[in-house]
Amino acid sequence: MTDALTGKQTSQSGPDVPPPRSGFWPGLIRVKELSILLVTIAAAIYFGLTSGPGFTTTENYHTIAQYVAPWAIVGAGEVMVLICGQIDLSAGFVFTLSPFVLMLFYNNGWPLILALIGSVVISAAIGTVNGLVHTLFGLSSFITTLGMAFLLWGLSLIISGGSPVSAPTGSWVVSTFGGWGWSEFIWAVVVIVVMQTILSTTRFGISTQATGGNPIGAAESGIRVGRVKVICFAISGGLAGFAGILQGTRVGSYDPTNGGFNTMFYAVAAAVIGGTALLGGSGTVIGAFLGALLLGLVYDGFNLTGISANAFYVVLGVAILVAALLNVYLTMVRKRIGSRRQS
Repeated sequence: MTDALTGKQTSQSGPDVPPPRSGFWPGLIRVKELSILLVTIAAAIYFGLTSGPGFTTTENYHTIAQYVAPWAIVGAGEVMVLICGQIDLSAGFVFTLSPFVLMLFYNNGWPLILALIGSVVISAAIGTVNGLVHTLFGLSSFITTLGMAFLLWGLSLIISGGSPVSAPTGSWVVSTFGGWGWSEFIWAVVVIVVMQTILSTTRFGISTQATGGNPIGAAESGIRVGRVKVICFAISGGLAGFAGILQGTRVGSYDPTNGGFNTMFYAVAAAVIGGTALLGGSGTVIGAFLGALLLGLVYDGFNLTGISANAFYVVLGVAILVAALLNVYLTMVRKRIGSRRQS
């Protein structure tokens, strides 16, 4: 082609155009989960060496899995909402309410499996309401879901009478959805695989990332930004409700004090530690799972080594800050690499 200023013949493949960069470091930057994976492996090795033989037993692995499963499932829903640039503060209370909705259906003659499905549908409907209030009325998701959180908290206490309720027993539904020791963790893995596949390989996943990364550009390109947000809130609610049923069924009772802000914040922490940006546009469900696994390892390791449980919150706070800063840094590096490739 001819240069417009000099009139000389040039070529896009000539020496003036740098070739695309490749190699280990640029490829490493693109693997969002790598840093948290390395930290998780390091934590497992550390506690395996310092916590004595009790850490590497099947029983202890089961204990860690029980910590990880609800945080990972709720975290998977939070990732979708966070990628949209929003947050769902009510997820922990959907987690609390869902088992009691199941018992309402079950005690009114519904088959247990239909009661479970109905409860998850109600949970997704609560998320849908959050999304509609946010998108139709322009109310921030923080305020919307905070108000919904307290509303659901009150409903859980009213429906339960403030007391735990025994979970159903003696059914294949119970064994499949939490009753068997490892079923909750297996469901967590299934949810992670499905949600990561949706996020990475489907048009909806691409639309979700575009909605959070550049909502104006996404809308101008034909993406229905409001609809994407509503669906993500529905997913968050449905997964939170499902996790609450699994957790309560495993324990054998549904407790109105279970879940709440505690579960929600652990789920958000797992998502952020796993590489999801709080400002939206970027995130990974597998990263949230690894973040939940890291939290479970540290929590369990502290218990076994006799370290005060209060120190766990210090570590959690530091981990969130470091993860957020690292995510900002890696985003800047990726942009720099991308601009070099285009130049």
